[in-house]
Amino acid sequence: MFKRYLLFFAGFLFAASVWSAELPDFTTLVEKQGAAVVNVSTTQTIEAPQGLQGFPNLPENDPFYEFFRRFAPKVPQQRESRSLGSGFIISADGYVLTNAHVVDRADKITVRLTDKREFKATVVGVDKRTDVALLKIEANGLPQVVLGKPDQLKVGEWVLAIGSPFGFDSSVTAGIVSAKGRSLPQENFVPFIQTDVAINPGNSGGPLFNLKGEVVGINSQIYSRSGGYMGLSFAIPIDVAMEVVSQLRTTGKVTRGRIGVSIQEMTRELADSFGLAKAEGALISGVERGGPADKAGVRASDVILKFDGKAIASSSDLPRIVAATKPGSEVGVLLWRKGSTLKVTLVVGEIQDAAGKRIADNGDDDAQSQSISRLGLRVAELNAEQKAELEVAGGLLVLDAKGAAAKVDLQRGDVILAIGNIEITSVKQFNEILKQVPPGRNIALLVRRNDGTAYVPIRIDDK
Repeated sequence: MFKRYLLFFAGFLFAASVWSAELPDFTTLVEKQGAAVVNVSTTQTIEAPQGLQGFPNLPENDPFYEFFRRFAPKVPQQRESRSLGSGFIISADGYVLTNAHVVDRADKITVRLTDKREFKATVVGVDKRTDVALLKIEANGLPQVVLGKPDQLKVGEWVLAIGSPFGFDSSVTAGIVSAKGRSLPQENFVPFIQTDVAINPGNSGGPLFNLKGEVVGINSQIYSRSGGYMGLSFAIPIDVAMEVVSQLRTTGKVTRGRIGVSIQEMTRELADSFGLAKAEGALISGVERGGPADKAGVRASDVILKFDGKAIASSSDLPRIVAATKPGSEVGVLLWRKGSTLKVTLVVGEIQDAAGKRIADNGDDDAQSQSISRLGLRVAELNAEQKAELEVAGGLLVLDAKGAAAKVDLQRGDVILAIGNIEITSVKQFNEILKQVPPGRNIALLVRRNDGTAYVPIRIDDK
């Protein structure tokens, strides 16, 4: 029995020693790089509703309450809002990186170093699309971080964050890279690094280090239902941030390329309907009239496989690559169209906000040329007013959707613009095309809803 316990204890010690040997030691990294991490505090003056000067503390039912409310002089009230974040020094002469949301609308920004020195910071530039802000403090000989290469990060690799969560300066947390190239809602230009490093309010803007002590990202967001850390943290790759910094230092703003298309993800069903061997590329669901893509001959239903020589594995790759292209550049685009590849050349424009048109649905169930299609759709040809509003030559208005159409959430008021790359101009044409599709095949309908267009895959399963 004693021998058995002895063997068990020896095995436990061996396992513990092996486990501890595999865990990284972060102490040297923190000692060398921690001094370049700073606390960023901001104050903002907020205008509050006007108050009454000398207004006594009277209940509302007091007879003098109404008198003071109406005749006492009103004075503006202000209150000061404070917030905390993190940042890090990227040059010895005082340039500091942080998140745009950390300094948004701040009246005063203070940067505090680990040696307790404080400096008033000025904003060199802010880019809200990537959530990057560049600050400047008047100092020299400052400690600075070493920048790494996020593209060399591997999923499962150890990473470390230093910041000021809840105002606790120089807090260190560690974890691993959970995923790379993550796309988040409303964040089309950043391929986020996902980690399980504990990030909390106040960590925003702080650096994410690899084991070499190099900054590979800026801690920016967390996924949380409670407001606190839940195991999902997202960092902006440092190479993306430094591209922004380069423009901010030069011009104080960031310009991005655009080509004037709307895109959607290429699913397996859509790839099958367009004759692609695998689900790759960015499917064009709409082309802006007169935009760079339109001028180059790009059409809805084309699939962009390469842009400027860079492969588009997923639709989320395209906005990042296009945005990083200098406006005015002439680039080659490899397309998939009607079963074969095609190369076009376009001139990249500059990104701008554009409002889409809304679809008119006059609710006329007595519209001419109604038909119940093989898909369970009751459709009608657009009238002249609807065509003018949408700026299209044809299309069919959905009046009702059942069967296969209802399963993919087609709705009354949707407009069918095309089947695959064939534009639809009449109900007769629509049904003739559907008759030629064998059961079990996928087709892709180009559907306009409100101010957006998208291809919807539908499987034809006749019973």
